[in-house]
Amino acid sequence: MRSVALRVAVALATGLMLALLALPLAALLVRVPPQRLAMRLADPVVLDALRLSLLTSLAATAAVVALGLPLAWLLATRRFRGKRLLELLVDLPMVLPPTLAGLALLLAFGRAGLAGRAFAALGFSLPFTTAGVVVAQVFMSAPFFIVPVRAGLAAVERRYVDAAAALRADPLRTFFGVLLPLARPALLAGTAMSCARALGEFGATITFASNLPGVTQTMPLAVYVAMQTDLEAAVTLSVMLLVLSCTLLVALRVAPLGALWRRPDAERPAR
Repeated sequence: MRSVALRVAVALATGLMLALLALPLAALLVRVPPQRLAMRLADPVVLDALRLSLLTSLAATAAVVALGLPLAWLLATRRFRGKRLLELLVDLPMVLPPTLAGLALLLAFGRAGLAGRAFAALGFSLPFTTAGVVVAQVFMSAPFFIVPVRAGLAAVERRYVDAAAALRADPLRTFFGVLLPLARPALLAGTAMSCARALGEFGATITFASNLPGVTQTMPLAVYVAMQTDLEAAVTLSVMLLVLSCTLLVALRVAPLGALWRRPDAERPAR
């Protein structure tokens, strides 16, 4: 009897959660016919926002991977004083309100900010620029890459690293030839989540970089503007962003023909 009750409770909880996740997305999709999407794609404002979203999110993802991978490796493989504090700093953007993050970025990189004065002396400014959008996206999306990659690198069995050391492989070759191939699922998942988070970033962007068409107005900001005057346009833009996000996740996590998901052990021929 308890087993039946448990199954019913699990089924109800699962059904409610799936409904909560699926119904809002379904409400968007059924509201916009494909013909309207095609018409909106010809709108210069939509094209500018789409182009800017793709450009900034890909640039932010590249920066997160380049700067976050060494940090993820450090947190996964080394013990040092202050490590817990560093982990807290990495995780913090995931729980910060986006507008607070944008204000913090403004106080750090604005003309009168901690680093902004030095930038201003060099004739360079981040707020209200496309580069500022990228910085805001990097700040908000970095934990979504670092956290899973750190876990993936930490889960690699030590014997593989020891075997590489026994074969006199240098640390760089061990990292790229052993650690990264074994942590590929986490690396791809982190990249996908980071890019999707950058693509959907709103609060920090509008606070730090403002909402300038063609310069800082990404797709989420275009949706926000459209909601003030034209609900149908906002719904259409939201569907575009939803389709783009889903396409991005599928492309980054599934599209490479499954080859990137195979572990090296599975690639060796059986003896």
